[in-house]
Amino acid sequence: MDVSATGEPVVPREDTQIRIGIDLRAGTLALIHGGRAYEPYHASVTFVGVQQAPWTAQEVTFSTKGTDGKAKALTVDLLNDTYDGPRENIPTAIWKVVALTAASAGDLGITYTAPSSP
Repeated sequence: MDVSATGEPVVPREDTQIRIGIDLRAGTLALIHGGRAYEPYHASVTFVGVQQAPWTAQEVTFSTKGTDGKAKALTVDLLNDTYDGPRENIPTAIWKVVALTAASAGDLGITYTAPSSP
């Protein structure tokens, strides 16, 4: 394929939402939902930004397989009901996934700071 390109692409701030995904190594994270265990293999984090405020992680969706081998998506809302801070009782392991994804987001010019009390 013969391609050329010029310019400095950026994510426009008018786009107040961006989704970034990462693959997860098998066996490094287990999710328990409804008493069933799931092993996620992919995480997709939605970051939101309003005007010039810092980007915030809004939700993370995990692509998983259950012990029965069936695929399932599990979504975790990260913001509290008033959307002004992190939801309480989010496991530390999920915040670690968000932080890993945020590292990839930095490649797109998104800066993200984890909540002070996950």
